[in-house]
Amino acid sequence: MSDTPADTPLPAAATAGAMLRQARQAQGMHIAMLAAATKVPQRKLEALEADRLDELPDATFTRALAQTVCRTLKIDPAPVLALLPQPAGHRLEQVAEGINAPFRERPGMAPSADWSALGSPTVWAPLLILLLAAGVYFMPKGMLSLPGAKPAAVPASSATGTATTALPTAAPAVEPAASVVIETVHSAPALPDAGASAPPPEAAGVLQVRVSAESWVEVLDARGTTLLSRLLQPGEAVGIDGAAPFKLTIGNAAATQVNFRGQPVALTGVSRDNVARMELK
Repeated sequence: MSDTPADTPLPAAATAGAMLRQARQAQGMHIAMLAAATKVPQRKLEALEADRLDELPDATFTRALAQTVCRTLKIDPAPVLALLPQPAGHRLEQVAEGINAPFRERPGMAPSADWSALGSPTVWAPLLILLLAAGVYFMPKGMLSLPGAKPAAVPASSATGTATTALPTAAPAVEPAASVVIETVHSAPALPDAGASAPPPEAAGVLQVRVSAESWVEVLDARGTTLLSRLLQPGEAVGIDGAAPFKLTIGNAAATQVNFRGQPVALTGVSRDNVARMELK
């Protein structure tokens, strides 16, 4: 990824999303890497670049997201913001009446009750005395014991005098989670002896993912639950157990190895622009 000066003109495009997409592709940055750098979900960046603004919360969020992308790509945000809709409710014409305009309450809003009088001791002190008196009056007789009174004798549990001890009840078994992610991060191994080489240990799980360079990996299970969605570092291995089929999205397919049920999975036939998408059953 090359640094582009902030004053470099953006390529001509009809929409704001097309301008951002062309600027990102011109710098050779994958959209998964942009999501990791801005800490924004990839689906929101894809919606912005595709001009699907109705999938974003509002115009204010859209403009803020566009500014963040421009700042990360180091490009001028003014041409992009000019093509985005303005947020509603910020026009100066709404304050033209001045501060002397009559205030109009919203319909359905009732005046709030004044609870400040309850803070006075003259109100809560009698109520506290009444509550204490009621508690003493309704208290069971056994709870009021006089000082020096002898405790009642404990009856024997049986005629033989053997005491019975109540066994604690067993705690209910906790059902295991349907999907488990076992992340194993391997640090750089020590220098081996001459002529000896040992492969790094494998990660446990029905699905193993290992990367030799930075790679964005996202894994969904059969119910659509996201089991893994983050940027893996070089030499990192991740093991995943869950309900198949799994849906995988790999941002750097050339530097990623995938094993499923003990068998290697080829990524060359399912990758496009170094991004692999597949389903493992």
